[in-house]
Amino acid sequence: MSEFWLISAPGDKENLQALERLNTVTSKSNLSYNTKFAIPDFKVGTLDSLVGLSDELGKLDAFAESLIKRMAQSVVEVLEDSKGKVQENLLANGVDLTSFVTHFEWDMAKYPAKQPLAGVVDTLAKQLAQIEADLKSRTAAYSALKTTLENLEKKSMGNLFTRTLSDIVCKEDFVLDSEYLITLLVIVPKPSYSQWQKTYESLSDMVVPRSTKLIAEDGEGGLFTVTLFRKVIDDFKVKAKENKFTVREFYYDETEIKREREEMSRLLSDKKQQYQTSCVALKKGSTTFPDHKVKVTPLGNPDRPAAGQSDRERESEGEGEGPLLRWLKVNFSEAFIAWIHIKALRVFVESVLRYGLPVNFQAVLLQPHKKSATKRLREVLNSVFRHLDQVAAASLLDASVEIPGLQLSNQDYFPYVYFHIDLGLLD
Repeated sequence: MSEFWLISAPGDKENLQALERLNTVTSKSNLSYNTKFAIPDFKVGTLDSLVGLSDELGKLDAFAESLIKRMAQSVVEVLEDSKGKVQENLLANGVDLTSFVTHFEWDMAKYPAKQPLAGVVDTLAKQLAQIEADLKSRTAAYSALKTTLENLEKKSMGNLFTRTLSDIVCKEDFVLDSEYLITLLVIVPKPSYSQWQKTYESLSDMVVPRSTKLIAEDGEGGLFTVTLFRKVIDDFKVKAKENKFTVREFYYDETEIKREREEMSRLLSDKKQQYQTSCVALKKGSTTFPDHKVKVTPLGNPDRPAAGQSDRERESEGEGEGPLLRWLKVNFSEAFIAWIHIKALRVFVESVLRYGLPVNFQAVLLQPHKKSATKRLREVLNSVFRHLDQVAAASLLDASVEIPGLQLSNQDYFPYVYFHIDLGLLD
């Protein structure tokens, strides 16, 4: 299980013997794997200051946990089709999270134990606040780029009635810069190809003979060009509609088409270089760029790109970790390490507040072997350490005992210091 219980008990002889009994029982019953959890001696200060730190650490603990969850989710989003590799990218100090927790050592260089506790807490709080600010900025930029790419990609999807035509047509398909003539694009149902060829010249006056050409088609129909005089456009459209031919509103603008293609290429390049782990993920049908369901086949010009093939499919393959993923990996590690340090601080502060001065307690990390064993493990812990709070322990052992103003249960009361670490929330 990726769940841990971090507890502490007084460090006197009686309680050290209780810890030995706990190890014996949990080992024989295969309830949990237990290890000592080393916490340095800090400058305690006053008990009043510890009470204030206890509340502050509780909030900081929740904030840190929320932050690493968001960072883990960001890694999932950036990896896209490589989601099976998420766990190998969520490491702490280069090792998997379970190993880091079970082999935890306080980082004296980053969080000196000789400085006041309030200073250590302040350092952790500022570190996490900066990571969160950077995370918001970077993920907002990623989301904006992703949304822009999705909107551009949608233009290349669908059938001939709805999709963009800029990647289908080419300059040679049109009569350009003519004061009198214009080339229109007409969608003709496949069963009506023959009818179109026979009737398009007579749909209106002033249609240029033999000016039609099939330039692309999909599963429903084909896209034909036709050239005519500008002054009969409206009449031609009406007659085409009567014959179930659809004139697409499209005017060839070479500058605009070039700009659109360059914009798509630039955005794809930005995503690949700045955010993606590999453009191979895109080619396999990522969530950002779903594969086209409609394949449009261009005709006539062999140099014309297939409409069902976008610029992304013509990207050269290559591996490389983008800056966003690198940043997430480094700062997830930093945030996770800070979170476990916060857990250690909470154990220290709560142990001093509960067991008093001088500081003398032993912290232990328990890893339950299976979910079904947690209830039994809780019972063993409460039994072994019931002497730490005889009144509360009595209420736990005898449910009929009522203590005014005090509501206790095996589920939410612990006569020892207890904190929970659940790595399963990051799966």
